[in-house]
Amino acid sequence: MTLKVVGAGVGRTGTHSLKIALEQLLGGPCHHMIEILGDPTQAPGWIDAIEGRPVDWATMPAGYVSLVDWPGCSFWPELLAANPEALVLLSVRDPESWYRSASNTIFQSFDKVPPELVPWMAAVVQLLRDRFSDSFEDPIVMMDAYERHNEAVRRIVPGDRLLEWSPTDGWDPICDRLGLDVPSEPFPVTNTTDEFRAMVGMPAIS
Repeated sequence: MTLKVVGAGVGRTGTHSLKIALEQLLGGPCHHMIEILGDPTQAPGWIDAIEGRPVDWATMPAGYVSLVDWPGCSFWPELLAANPEALVLLSVRDPESWYRSASNTIFQSFDKVPPELVPWMAAVVQLLRDRFSDSFEDPIVMMDAYERHNEAVRRIVPGDRLLEWSPTDGWDPICDRLGLDVPSEPFPVTNTTDEFRAMVGMPAIS
């Protein structure tokens, strides 16, 4: 199944809300890290990619019409090449608010997964180390990595294939670029910091 949207924005830029929105707009499943947490059988293919073994990007991830979040967003160049008609959607937010959200959620969650997911989370840390940064407690380094990632997408993806989007933009720019009607209901807002922390068993902070 060909991807219609390749999400290049990293986690904690509204990616779970985008997942819900894209599934509604495109009528098919959108890949997100949560898919692997719910179906660990997906992990080996991504681990192959993370560790540099060949994968067939034309069929990965299988069965999805769109993709957002890690790990896929780190492989946006490969997915861009394998899906030449796809819209590349770069979800962004202010670097400081991104780091605050990520450091209160993702970066504290690696040791809070069930035993069967420990190898997968180790692979995620390797992915971040290799293609982003694993200096999780250093905001300057992490925000620099965030900015470099976004700038690379802006620099390389042709303008007619790129949509830069922030959560406050809602439906309109996405629907405009995909040639779809704007839904009447509000844009979904999901996976807040406290919702994420509750999901992995951490106390609320708000």
